[in-house]
Amino acid sequence: MKKRGFADLFFLLLVVYLVLPVVATMLYAFATKWNKTILPEGLTFKWLATLFQDAEFIQSFGRSVLLSSGAVVVALLVIVPAIFVIVLYFPKYEKWIQMAVVMVYSFPGIILAVGLIRVYSKFGVPMILVVLGAYVIGILPYIYQGTRNSLRNVDARQLLDAAQLLGASKLQAFTKILLPTVYPGLFAGALLSFSVLFGEFVLINLVVGSRFETVQIYLMKKLSTSGHIASAVVFIYIVLMGLLTFVIATLTKRSKGATNL
Repeated sequence: MKKRGFADLFFLLLVVYLVLPVVATMLYAFATKWNKTILPEGLTFKWLATLFQDAEFIQSFGRSVLLSSGAVVVALLVIVPAIFVIVLYFPKYEKWIQMAVVMVYSFPGIILAVGLIRVYSKFGVPMILVVLGAYVIGILPYIYQGTRNSLRNVDARQLLDAAQLLGASKLQAFTKILLPTVYPGLFAGALLSFSVLFGEFVLINLVVGSRFETVQIYLMKKLSTSGHIASAVVFIYIVLMGLLTFVIATLTKRSKGATNL
C-alpha cells in the first residue's frame, strides 16, 4: 500500500510539473495583469482579439497551414501508393523503406538546413520548394507507420484476393474495398504529420526565414515584444493540437473497432 501511495504521489507531482507551465501560459493569454499575485488580477479577451486583428498573424497562420497541408498531400499522393505496392506485392523491398525511416531521424535540423542551402542555392531552386520536399521526407515515418499498420490490421492482401475472386477488378478492389477500409488509419497518420509540421521551426527558419513567415517564426518575434500576444499564439496552437489529437484518437478507435468486426 505504501509503495502504491508513493507511486500515485509521484505520478501526481509529475502531472503537475508537466501541466502547470501549459496552464500558466494559457492563463497569461487572458490575463489583464499578472505581476505580483499567484493568479491573474483579471481576465480579458483583448489579447486574442488583438491577435486575430493582426494581418501578419493571419498570413503567417495561413502559410503554416498551406505549407504543412501541402507536404501532407504530396506525401499521400506519392508515398502512400508506393507503400501500398511494396507492402502488398513486394514485401522484400520493405526493408529499404525502413532504412529510409531510420535515416530521417539521423539528420538534425541544423545540419539538414545547412546541407539543403549549400546544395540547392547553386541551382536557383526556390528554397520554399526545397523545404516542402524536406517536409515530405520528414513525415515519412508517420505516413509509413500509419499506412503499414492499417494494411496489416485488415489483412489487406487477403482482402484484395477475396474481392478479385468475387469478380472485382484490381482497381475496383483497391478503390471500393481497400481504401474505404484503411482510410481512418491513413487520415490519422496525415493529421499527425500535419501537427508535427505545423510546429516545425528550425528548418523553415534557417532555410527561408522571414521571407516566408510561419506561425512559429511569428511567435519567436512576439516573444521579445509582448508576452501576452505570444501566450495567445501558444493558446491557439494548443487548442489546434488538442482538436487534432481528439480527431486522431477517434479515428484510431473507429479503425480498431472496424478491425474487430
